[in-house]
Amino acid sequence: MITLACDFGGRRIKLGVVRDRTLVAQTVLPARADLPLVERLPDVSRGLRELCASQELDPASAAGIGVSYPSVIDPRSGSPVDHFGKYGDVRWVDLQAWAQAEFGLPLALENDARAALIGEWQYGAGRGCDNVVIMTLGTGIGTAAVIEGRLLVGVHGQAGILGGHLTVMQQGRQCICGNCGCAEAEASTSVLDQLARQLPGFADSLLARYATISYEQVFRGENDRVSRQLAELSLRVWCTLAVNLIHAYDPEVLILGGGVMGSGEVIQPVIARYVEAHAHTPWGAVAVVASQLGDSAALLAAEWILSQRIQRGVRG
Repeated sequence: MITLACDFGGRRIKLGVVRDRTLVAQTVLPARADLPLVERLPDVSRGLRELCASQELDPASAAGIGVSYPSVIDPRSGSPVDHFGKYGDVRWVDLQAWAQAEFGLPLALENDARAALIGEWQYGAGRGCDNVVIMTLGTGIGTAAVIEGRLLVGVHGQAGILGGHLTVMQQGRQCICGNCGCAEAEASTSVLDQLARQLPGFADSLLARYATISYEQVFRGENDRVSRQLAELSLRVWCTLAVNLIHAYDPEVLILGGGVMGSGEVIQPVIARYVEAHAHTPWGAVAVVASQLGDSAALLAAEWILSQRIQRGVRG
């Protein structure tokens, strides 16, 4: 089975070709998520065609296109119901019609964090487990859960995926979702610049030399006071969220993914120790592990997502 895969992230659009559960080709485009989605689709079409050409494949020979997208996806229509500040026109873009017009193929759409979980559950760090939760740390914070071997979706499609919008700080920062003190609003790449510049001493910090601050720089700056403060603040938020997710979903494994996990050698041990000390799991210990598939998880999930939607006969 050949599947074309698209993973729309906050900063990058990742494209791939999956053949029989193996990612055989991939490329990356800048997301430019401030633009309408309709303006990015021509580049996506071009990128997929170039990937197919690199594998000497006719795009029409694929079974379809699997897309992961940062939105709640309506489980009945298979369409996005919100945009969380990215590609503001997405609710009015018919991606199924685009896939048919460009490639003559069906399209299946899934939430991005849930897609990453599917990839890890089927092929990576959660393989062989029936109870798995993922927490993706990146532009935002994504979560998803598998409970007793079933993907948690819910009647409106948002069960399990709004962990980044759980409140971790009373009277905290305003979040794009309308809540205050969400984990995503307190510790994610999208707010990192603001957090850093509000700290006393920022002007004299090593971070002040960067036009845009990344968590890689933060975790590398162990001798810089502002960097240490940011690292401690963020780790505290992520640790709190990890325990909340474990208490909510009762997993055997908690997978840590997303671009911020480029500093996973620092992050994973801290969260694992906190979970061991603070999570109420009298049955035993939750394994807190780093993603095995990294950026490839959602792309690899495309085949599974597409096959499930085809079996159920769900549009989109």
